[in-house]
Amino acid sequence: MPTSTIAASGSTPFIIKKKELRVSTFSSTSFNIIPKKRCSKKVVSVMTPTQSQRPPSTTGSVKTALTMTEKILARASERSALVPGENVWVNVDVLMTHDVCGPGTIGIFKKEFGENAKVWDREKIVIIPDHYIFTSDERANRNVDIFMDFCGEQDIKYFYDIKDLGDFRANPDYKGVCHVALAQEGHCRPGEVLLGTDSHTCNAGAFGQFASGIGNTDAGFVMGAGKLLLKVPPTLRFVMDGEMPSYLLAKDLILQIIGEISVAGATYKSMEFVGSTVESLSKLSYIFAYMSTTVFHAKMEERMTLCNMVVEAGGKNGVVPADSTTYKYLEGKTSVEYQPVYSDDEARFLSEYRFDVSKLEPLVAKPHSPDNRALARECKDVKIDRVYIGSCTGGKTEDFFAVAKLFQASGRKVKVPTFIVPATQKVWMDIYSIPVPGSGGKTCSQIFEEAGCDTPASPSCGACLGGPRDTYARMNEPQASHIMSMNCLFS
Repeated sequence: MPTSTIAASGSTPFIIKKKELRVSTFSSTSFNIIPKKRCSKKVVSVMTPTQSQRPPSTTGSVKTALTMTEKILARASERSALVPGENVWVNVDVLMTHDVCGPGTIGIFKKEFGENAKVWDREKIVIIPDHYIFTSDERANRNVDIFMDFCGEQDIKYFYDIKDLGDFRANPDYKGVCHVALAQEGHCRPGEVLLGTDSHTCNAGAFGQFASGIGNTDAGFVMGAGKLLLKVPPTLRFVMDGEMPSYLLAKDLILQIIGEISVAGATYKSMEFVGSTVESLSKLSYIFAYMSTTVFHAKMEERMTLCNMVVEAGGKNGVVPADSTTYKYLEGKTSVEYQPVYSDDEARFLSEYRFDVSKLEPLVAKPHSPDNRALARECKDVKIDRVYIGSCTGGKTEDFFAVAKLFQASGRKVKVPTFIVPATQKVWMDIYSIPVPGSGGKTCSQIFEEAGCDTPASPSCGACLGGPRDTYARMNEPQASHIMSMNCLFS
């Protein structure tokens, strides 16, 4: 068994064995885990600096091996090194808020900083209406009106406004779901700190940045000060290798992980995703071989799915190392310079989990918890009343092409109401314009129509958060629903 030497500052070096944690293919009855303890939280890994003839006062401090998350927070707090559990003031690169939490955040900002106060940086605040948009509810519409007034007053550069609620296409500034829009509009950049008033802000960690959800009070403070006091999280590392089967998507991978560690298994921890599977993650690369930029978009979308759901395991943030896929995706999206960081070889991980992805099967999260997983084939007899395909996790281009391929292969019509809600305007355009290979030139929207699905709706968060009675989220009688449950979908 290979070993490594980790020296604690002021102590004698000692040896820690690098044990592997192996995860077997999930079954309904059991799975095997060999727990792993790499090091105590109190142990600090250090590397002896090169000796110099300069006076000690000019040689600088000893370099400490850090994880990606620790490096990002160290840079943002202007520190050379950090350890998990440490509280530091972190400079924020981007603050995002949406129509549900934005008015509250603005109210706190004005209360604490003054009615006439100016935000810390008008170009680092991103305001995206996306939750309760296409509704006649006056209170929901009032939230967007508050945005309009505030952004005009503060001259906010990135306000993705919507004026015509009758036709989203008449609003060139309107984007859709904040997490997907942040990526598509170039606000997600490696090495930066992005905070947002939504639990799934961790989605942006796919770009190699620290991204996490915060509450209205914290966001109000960031809006005025540009910084926030954060506790440095320890890191769990998830190594995924093996060729990904054609019937799997990233959603299956993250459900596998959550099922292994539970919904509390990553509480206030960073989840770092690495391995050959993560590097090549996309089942659409072969579809878009003739559209090179879309290949990179598809890969990034799957990484976003992984990071999006770390909060379902209690995670503070999720992160994927930036690479050529990341840089290609960002081409033409941002002119802001960024500097990626990577975990050091001797970085301290609280635990490491290893998966052979080639042996995994499609999974389903059963009620009432994301870690209540089961093999999809074990749920084939479950009866459902409606299907919803959308959300920040499942409403991206890659997701709709996966569904269209299943419809095309089946050749049958759905037997329950099936709702299609693209995450953003860009996704909406993709499903109406990009032909599905092997379909004779048909687009996703044509295949959905032939299968009897509902017409693709206006881009928004749709059914995810509840809301006004005239939104997808409000059901007037109890129903059994499921997202992308194909076993029960066809007549």
